Amino acid sequence: MSDPDLDALREELAEFAEPVRRASTYTPRQERIIAGFEDIERFFETHGRPPRHGEERDIFERLYAVRLDRIRALEDCRALLEPMDRFGLLSATIEDVAYDEADLDSLRDELSGMADRDDITRLRHVRSTEDKRAAEEIAEREVCRDFDRFRKVFSDIERDLRTGVRKSRPFGRETGLQKAEIKAGQAFILGGQIAHVAEVGETIRAPNGETDARLRVIYGNGTESNLLLRSLQRALYKDEAGRWITEPSAGPLFGEAADDEDLESGTIYVLRSKSDHPYIAEHRELIHKIGVTGGSVETRIANSARDPTFLLADVEIAATYQLYNLNRTRLENILHRVFAPARLDLTLTDRFGGNVQPREWFLVPLHVIEEAVERIRNGSIADYVYDRQTATLLQPAD
Repeated sequence: MSDPDLDALREELAEFAEPVRRASTYTPRQERIIAGFEDIERFFETHGRPPRHGEERDIFERLYAVRLDRIRALEDCRALLEPMDRFGLLSATIEDVAYDEADLDSLRDELSGMADRDDITRLRHVRSTEDKRAAEEIAEREVCRDFDRFRKVFSDIERDLRTGVRKSRPFGRETGLQKAEIKAGQAFILGGQIAHVAEVGETIRAPNGETDARLRVIYGNGTESNLLLRSLQRALYKDEAGRWITEPSAGPLFGEAADDEDLESGTIYVLRSKSDHPYIAEHRELIHKIGVTGGSVETRIANSARDPTFLLADVEIAATYQLYNLNRTRLENILHRVFAPARLDLTLTDRFGGNVQPREWFLVPLHVIEEAVERIRNGSIADYVYDRQTATLLQPAD
């Protein structure tokens, strides 16, 4: 005789049972569409909202926003993904989320005309003949089953590109990067996707007598391909927007590499305060401390809550920039001189009852600080001053 309580328990547990795993019946294109949509879902889980358009947005968010618009516009994509749409991302109408063509144009400019492929992970619908030829060089991609192993690799690369720790440089013969120098661990941008070389197989000899090797390449949209090293090289050459991504140690902001003759090395750091002071809390996104250190930034800020230099509060790191061949003290003086008109005028009371006026905090947007760092790098900073009214760097009138 059946136990009613046990039967009820079985019914409740049934919905938590692990689904039976089945072999994939999706085409390679469908696998790529699903992988691209999963990127958007991960963004939603992290930020609690769909990706949005706008020049002020992170470039990766804007790419996801364009991808989501295209998914919503294509009936076959919607039909494929609707059973998997956990957050209702497909339910918004196209009119509700339609992007501004001006924003899309600016995004294309930022991506330097990155080439498209005929799928939803790219910005445009039409491929040129050259694009198709480049695509033929790539082995057919499939879903990367162990992508979780590489997720941090891609998040680190994206973060390093945003903060300037790494650079993306055009891939061409003038760069001097030859196929023999493509090694495991390197990263490239191919067809608008970050491509990470996870493995390099044994060296083989091609029919023309040149050496070659089979690669395992993981892409940022969760797919992978098993292509030849020479095929990757040719595809990067043919993609006008093909890029190679420098290593953190190979692309410092103020020099190509450190050597024995370097004057000094260190890090420019930009901090935000976590103080609950009413004025600081109100302008938190605008108030930044700009400093230079020869050691670890984390060590430098370890006791910030007790240090008047840090507004007697904990801080968070907004940006860092590695440098070589510059005197740290002189560099910090240059930055403070440029932003002197926006120096924070605030008096705090320390734990001993004394008044302190921190001198290294400024009311300056982060993107203007980034511009100043770049102008220091290219030597043009001497021609500019900060205008507080317009929040921009301007060349003073003669």
